Order: sequence, then C-alpha cells, then structure tokens
Amino acid sequence: MAETDVELEIGGMTCASCATRIERKLNRLDGVEATVNYATEKARVKSSSAVDIQALIATVASAGYTATAPLPREAPSFDTATAKPDEVVSLRARLLISAALGIPVAILSMIPVLQFTNWQWLALTLAAPVAVWGALPFHRAAWVNARHGATTMDTLVSVGVLAAFGWSLYALFFGTAGEPGMRMSFSFISMRGSGASEIYLEVASAVTIFLLAGRYVEARAKRESGAALRALLELGAKEAILLTNGVETLVAVSKLAIGDRFITRPGEKIATDGLVVEGASAVDRSMLTGESVPVEVAVGDRVVGATVNVGGRLVVEVTRIGSETELARLGRLVEEAQTGKAEAQRLADRVSAVFVPIVFGLAALTFVGWLVLDGSIEAAFTAAIATLIVACPCALGLATPTALLVGTGRGSQLGILIRGPQVLEQTRRVDTIVLDKTGTITTGEMTVVSVIPMGGETNESLLRSAGSAEVGSEHPVGRAIVSAAGENIASADSFVATAGSGVQAVVGGSAVLVGRASWLAESWSLPLPRQLRVSVDAAESAGRTVLIVAVDGELRGAIVVSDTVKPTSAEAVTRLASLGLTPVLLTGDNAGAAAAVGAEVGIADVRSGVTPQGKLDVIRALQAEGRVVAMVGDGVNDAAALAAADLGIAMGTGTDAAIAASDVTVLRGDLLAVVDAIRLSRSTLGTIKGNLFWAFAYNVAAIPIAMLGLLNPVIAGAAMAFSSVFVVTNSLRLRRFRAGVPAALSPVSPVVKIPEPGIR
Repeated sequence: MAETDVELEIGGMTCASCATRIERKLNRLDGVEATVNYATEKARVKSSSAVDIQALIATVASAGYTATAPLPREAPSFDTATAKPDEVVSLRARLLISAALGIPVAILSMIPVLQFTNWQWLALTLAAPVAVWGALPFHRAAWVNARHGATTMDTLVSVGVLAAFGWSLYALFFGTAGEPGMRMSFSFISMRGSGASEIYLEVASAVTIFLLAGRYVEARAKRESGAALRALLELGAKEAILLTNGVETLVAVSKLAIGDRFITRPGEKIATDGLVVEGASAVDRSMLTGESVPVEVAVGDRVVGATVNVGGRLVVEVTRIGSETELARLGRLVEEAQTGKAEAQRLADRVSAVFVPIVFGLAALTFVGWLVLDGSIEAAFTAAIATLIVACPCALGLATPTALLVGTGRGSQLGILIRGPQVLEQTRRVDTIVLDKTGTITTGEMTVVSVIPMGGETNESLLRSAGSAEVGSEHPVGRAIVSAAGENIASADSFVATAGSGVQAVVGGSAVLVGRASWLAESWSLPLPRQLRVSVDAAESAGRTVLIVAVDGELRGAIVVSDTVKPTSAEAVTRLASLGLTPVLLTGDNAGAAAAVGAEVGIADVRSGVTPQGKLDVIRALQAEGRVVAMVGDGVNDAAALAAADLGIAMGTGTDAAIAASDVTVLRGDLLAVVDAIRLSRSTLGTIKGNLFWAFAYNVAAIPIAMLGLLNPVIAGAAMAFSSVFVVTNSLRLRRFRAGVPAALSPVSPVVKIPEPGIR
C-alpha cells in the first residue's frame, strides 16, 4: 500500500518538551514516523500504510494536547509556522498586567528605603495575581502533563513560582515575615538567614514576568519569521475576468476551472497558472523568482498565477487551480521544509526529554545538600528554586525551528527554496559541484553569435535574407536567425524545409537557401571557398552551428548560431570555488562545445558526450572517490543525477522532473542564485549550531552556579528568559542575508525542495 503523509495542527504545546512527548507517542504507533515542531505547532506524520487520522488525533489527546485534522486539498491553508494573532494579543495582555502588578513588588523588595510599615502585605496583594493568574499558562501546562505522568519545562517554571509564593505565604502567616517593621534587601547571590523571616514574592513575580516576556517575544518572532512567506502567499489575485463565448464576466478566482479562459490586462495579476492562447506581453515574476526584468510571453508560453502582467492584453487558458498552482505548491513545500529537524536538533530534543527529571533530582539534591552542610533552610530553598528556574532549556527547543523559519522565509523572498534541515547538513559537507551545461551555465536557447558576410554583403543584408527565408521555420536555429534579423524581414514565398539540412524560399523575387555547408555543396553544387571554409571549421570545432546563406545560386556568407553562456556564469563558478567547491562541467554536447564553455567560465574538469545514464554514472564515480557531490541541472536528462547526488539543486526555469528530483530549487535561471542558495543554507546551519551551542553552554554553566547558591532566583529567571530571547534574535539576523554578496562580506555568519512545476 502506498505511503501516506498527513499534517496535523497541534494545540496546547508550551515548550520543546511538549513536542518531544507528542512525537514519542505518535512514533509508538505501528508503521508511523512522526516529526513534531514546537515553533510551527505542526506534526508531520508519515505511514507505510493508510493512516487513521482520528487515531492520530486520539493519540495526541492522550498525551494531553489537541490535534486538528488537515483541511481538504481543495481549500489549502498556508498559515505558515506562525503564532496565531490572538495568542500574541493574549500573551501581551497577560505580560502587561503582570508587569504592572509585579514590578512594584520587585522594587519594594529590593530597595529597603521604600519599605514602609506593613509593605509586605501590599506586596502580597500585588504578587498574588501575578503568581496565580500571570503564571497560569505554566501552571495549566504543568497540571496537564502531571495528569499524564509527564514533566516538561513548564513543570520547572510552575514548581519554582509556586514554591517561592508558597514559602512567602508560610513566612507571612506562620513566621515572622508578617510583623510590622520587617525589612528586606536584594543580592545577586542567595543570602543566609532565617527562612521564616524572608519572603520571595519578588521571585515569584519577577520570574513570571521574565518568562512571559520570553514567551511573548517567541510568539512575535514565530509570526514575524513567517511574514515573508505569508506575504508571498497572499499575493494571489482574488478575482478574474472569465471569457465565455466572447462574453466577459468578473468572477472569484476560486470559481475558475481547468480549461476556462480568462483575460489579464496590463497592470493586473494573473489569476492562476495557465497557457497563453492569445496576445503577447511582458510578465513581472519577481515575486516568485526575484528577477527584476519582466519576461516576454506569447501564445504557447506558460504563465504563473500571482505574477503581474506589465505589457499587453493576454487571454490565458487555465491549467492549474487551487492547491495545484505554483504558488500553493511553493507554500506547502516551504512549510514542509520548516517542519523538519536537523540531526543536531534531534540530539537537543533527546536531551530535553530527560532533562526535566534530572533537574528535579538536582534541585532536590541541592536542597538536601545545603540543609546538611549549612543547616539553613532558607539558603537550601533559595538554591533549589534557582536551580529549577535557571535549568529551563527552552532555548534548546527554539534553536532549530526559529533559524529554519527565518532562513527559509528569507530564501522564499530571494527565490531560493530548501526542502528541509537535512539539506542544510549536506551543504556543509559538499566539496564537489557538478554543473550541467545547457540551461544551467548556458541560456539553453540558440542565439546568433556572429555573421560572416562575403563579397558586397553586410551583416544586416545577410541577416535580412536568411531571416526572411526562415520565418516559416520551427527549428530553434531558424528562430534564432529570425530573432536576430528583428524587424528587418521581408515576406517570403515557396517556403520548403529539408529536415536536418536547411530551408529554401523566395524572398523579393530571389531564391534564398539557408542550411548546412554539406547540403549546399551536395544538393546545390555550392562548395565553400577556402577562406569561408576556415571560418566555418573554426566555429564548428568550438561546438557551434554554422548555416550557409546563398542567394540566386551565389554564396553570400555564413551565420554562426550557438547556445550562449549566461552573463553571470563565470562569476558564479568563481564564487563556488571560493566556497570550497570543485566545479565539474557535465554535458551531452560534443567535446568542442563543452571545452569552449568550460574555458569561458573557468572550469578545468569538463566531461562531454555524456548520456543521462552517463551523468548518473559520473555522480556515482565521484562519490566512490570519497567526494560529497552537489549536482545542478534543469532538464529531464538531469533528474536521475539530481536524485543520486548528495545535494540536488534544480534551476526553477527547468523541467518538472528535474525540480521534483532535487533538494534545492532556485527559481531564478541565474547560476549566481545557486551560490546564494549554498551561502544561505550554510548561514542557516551555522545559526542553528550557534543557537544550540549557546543553549547547551548556558545550562551547563548556569546549573552548577545555582546549585552552589551563587545565583538569586530572580537573576536565574531573567537569565533563563534571556537565553530564549537570544536564540530568537540570533535567528532573526538571517533576515539581513543579501543575495549576491560574497561570503566574506555577508552580514550573516560564516542549501528549500520546491514546487514540482517549473517556471518557463
């Protein structure tokens, strides 16, 4: 039975431990492989057989959380990995009210000169709502998990806050802390004294405020980090002008069906993916590819929904609608990329899963140790609470998701789409990059590169004769000549094409022949003179196509046509080498053409005459040598090699098969975009590793300090919240990544699979 893939919306998660717990529950089901992402609040479930969605929802519910079934494909949702607005608003309100009540408590507790008679009872009045209502999200999550026999990071927070508040109540009502004239002072380290005379209301209040602030920043960051992709997905047109039997009707885009025809006028968005059946125009597709120059389209060309018609009127026949459009696929696949986990984050998840019980054990050990060695219950209590609070490893759960959200969001803005975090790991290891020639390094379109006139002919007159004769040709070489001739074309009669040889036509009363030298010599007895033969041989040895032009039985010159190298390819190869990658040129073309292109862009290792199977063999041979290989291609013949490579990179201007087989897709047809993809991927991976290092190092360093009684619980709470905020803000630096900047100049330290259909 075919493998199924289901995505669930998860509710009730408050920390990375929650995600880990749900993941473990789901993975216990037969044949199920689940990944739960705390930042995106989604679970991706793969099963080797048909999966019962209700069983998955029930399993999540048994862990104490909620799950929502996926929406039908006809009504896809692309709210990508973001905190819901009401969650952000709710957290902000809770934070502001808690801060308004708790800050006076902290000020009173820390500044003795402000402590008037019976000030502690005012502090209790203000602190109680903070410790109970303000910290309610932590208490609620801790209770839900406790009911299911589990502990999470919320358990640490809840126990810490309630312990500090409970001790304060004991000291006020049963100890001496409630007596008039009681005074307190603040210290960065725990102070010894009589536990019955000290209250910790400022600890309960301040820790709650710090943690709520951290949660609020996290929620804002989750919403902002997906803003680029959300904005992209919201660019789609809302209405379309439906054309039915010559009648124009304004309808909602959702009413369009495959085969319908709609009109797009200059300045309007194209309603959905389709095929131009009438008109010619220029289309601005920068929102998908990042290219600022509009692309010319005419009858027979594909257009993509949400791009902008900037030229003439177009009539487009619908080929894809709803969830099958390019824009919808882009959203789903970028979201899929954000849901995955890198190997480093999986290690962090395993650590956080066992971390909470260990911390409780360490806190208990700290309490007992201080009682035995010091005899002060207050010192023992303070050190234990500080240990609980400072140990919260929230930053571990945020390290990968936040960096992925920001990195993939920035990539979508630049037309770079990375399938998932596993791809990021590969970009670090790749040392060899194999480049297909046609469509990757070269434009993939035939262009006139030189004109060789004879006798009294000029370039313009030779192109006019040849272009006029080739107007009726469908061959790429003929179209290249027509394009080069431009408007300098006359009408032609009696057009006849000889397959594989050339064409003949009557132009202005003259018989014009355009074709291969061998055809003119054998069929028309027009051999080449020596001087022209030398030029033709030189061009053909470089892998170029040469057409000879004859008018009324006389040779008039030659036109050289070739697939030209893209203007930025040489610079891109240089930059790839600067990233530590060894370039290899791979092509099915002849040795002359391949060598010429290799020399032009600066690639020494050139392999020509390679079949699609041969490309696959080359990739495997390089891997057998111990190399980690990236493959860049755009054609159907590249698909197998892209799939076999350690890292497959498809040009978005290529075929669906190539894109489907790749790990990374760059939507621009520019090889420099591949450089940017690798740089962005490495920067994202570097940010993930930096985040994880900070989170691990923080806990390793802070817990012993707290256990030794050298950390006040208030400072412990602030430090713990700061670690999460640091991870989020460090990830947001990826938003400053700029395309086209050499690695040494990038503002970020030092490769997204994408839509199955390409853009042509």
